[in-house]
Amino acid sequence: MMTTDNNALAQARALTLPSREAMLNREPSVSRFWNTNRTLLEDAWAEWEIENKDSLLVPDDSLLDPRLRKAINEAWENPEKENAVADLWEEIIPGVYSVQFFDLERLAEFRKYLEAVANSQIPARPPYGIQLNRFGVMLDPRSEGHLAAPNFQAFYNDIMDRYMRPVARLLLGTYGYDNQTFGFSIQYNPDKDKDLHAHTDASAATLNININLPDEKFTGSQVDFHDNTTGKTVQTVFEPGKAIIHRGSVPHATHPITSGQRSNLVVWLYGDRMQIPRGGASSYGSFGDSEPSVNAPENVTARERWSVPEGAKDSYAPF
Repeated sequence: MMTTDNNALAQARALTLPSREAMLNREPSVSRFWNTNRTLLEDAWAEWEIENKDSLLVPDDSLLDPRLRKAINEAWENPEKENAVADLWEEIIPGVYSVQFFDLERLAEFRKYLEAVANSQIPARPPYGIQLNRFGVMLDPRSEGHLAAPNFQAFYNDIMDRYMRPVARLLLGTYGYDNQTFGFSIQYNPDKDKDLHAHTDASAATLNININLPDEKFTGSQVDFHDNTTGKTVQTVFEPGKAIIHRGSVPHATHPITSGQRSNLVVWLYGDRMQIPRGGASSYGSFGDSEPSVNAPENVTARERWSVPEGAKDSYAPF
């Protein structure tokens, strides 16, 4: 769709979104809507940023936990210091780690930014198959109707390139299966999405970040991770600003949320054409009996871990 200068925002706000039922049923008209209006929506998000530049946060890594940010920056300067990054992550079970990701003193600013996104009146595509709620939006340009605000995209790419990818390589051995990125936001509500049954992800690595504020209490919504080395299930609770990183092949499930809300950003890494390590195929069913083997390259150097892939982004998307 062609737009005129300084008119994209008004045109985008005047669009009629496909119905919830059409989106959940993935009707062809829904995909046509997003693809037809892609350029218009991208222009609208850029115009929205300009219109609100005096009041809108420019998200960047200063929002993140200072200890994590310091260790990451030092590892980029000297990859031999990467052990300081690893030391910040607490192992829950093999292949699953947790860290304080957001600075709790800055998290309210980021949430205010997301409130502004939700109130922008610019159509944005929620993750299909997940409750269509206010904070459900696709984050990656490979997704139709993604959050295309330029400053947000710069922040998102920084998180993926400078933080998630080298950490996943360091802790999970995903080198060679992490060129491509994917992400979405979700909010769990007792009267809407209550749980996610046992499943694995179609990713080499998943980073799940809780963006609740410290005073936003909720009950339930615990996450179970199945440790195939011991046969036991370990239960953990998302705390405000904390992130959990895990191999996509690790079976996990979310308990029903019983009160309050839990808001999360979920981002994935996988290889070109959605390749993931051998044995790591997505499986939405009961927990498996054995840990899928990870066929990661051997003898990867620290310098290789702390690098950005040179290849272009492809257009494959999990959903």
